[in-house]
Amino acid sequence: MNIILLGPPGAGKGTQAQRLVDKYNMVQLSTGDMLRAAVKAGTPVGLEAKAVMEAGELVSDDIVSALICDALDALDADTGVIFDGYPRTAPQAHSLDTILSERARLLDHVIELEVNEEALVDRITGRFTCANCGTGYHDRHKLPKSEGVCDKCGSTEFKRRKDDNAETVRQRMVEYRAKTAPILPIYEERDVVTRVDGMADMDTVTQSLVEVLEG
Repeated sequence: MNIILLGPPGAGKGTQAQRLVDKYNMVQLSTGDMLRAAVKAGTPVGLEAKAVMEAGELVSDDIVSALICDALDALDADTGVIFDGYPRTAPQAHSLDTILSERARLLDHVIELEVNEEALVDRITGRFTCANCGTGYHDRHKLPKSEGVCDKCGSTEFKRRKDDNAETVRQRMVEYRAKTAPILPIYEERDVVTRVDGMADMDTVTQSLVEVLEG
């Protein structure tokens, strides 16, 4: 199975991708992670990408495609793949078609986790974590049982991410819509797009994804 999983930051895409990886023994191909790994490992593609980034330029579609090719070639042919962060443009979508075709793979599903922007702002801006053990909390949905004391480790130190603010979240949504808008019609024409309610609780979202993949 080869799928593209779409969703804005905060939609729970990372959590759901990991659950699918665990359930189906799939591999999540995140272009950002792959790029950093290739640069660190000093692969030919990594060295090329490093030179581009050090020059202050954006990594080209050709480099990203080469990363995808290398990653797929390192997998068994029957290993399922979740594409995360790729494709983001129409040219990348067409490039992925070629990459998959050359490896006798088919794109089975494009799944978008749909979100309500106001609810997503509330979800993200209200979250905070224990500074000691990382347990997550929320101002309205999940406060510690004892005020100011972590349920798990008893620490009284908590922290919030600096970019978990309404302005940043709304900007992420604008960027996400700008990036995904060009590719969704391509896949809608092929009738492979499914939308899932990303605002439901995590287990419900997972079950919805399973129903899509096994339906």
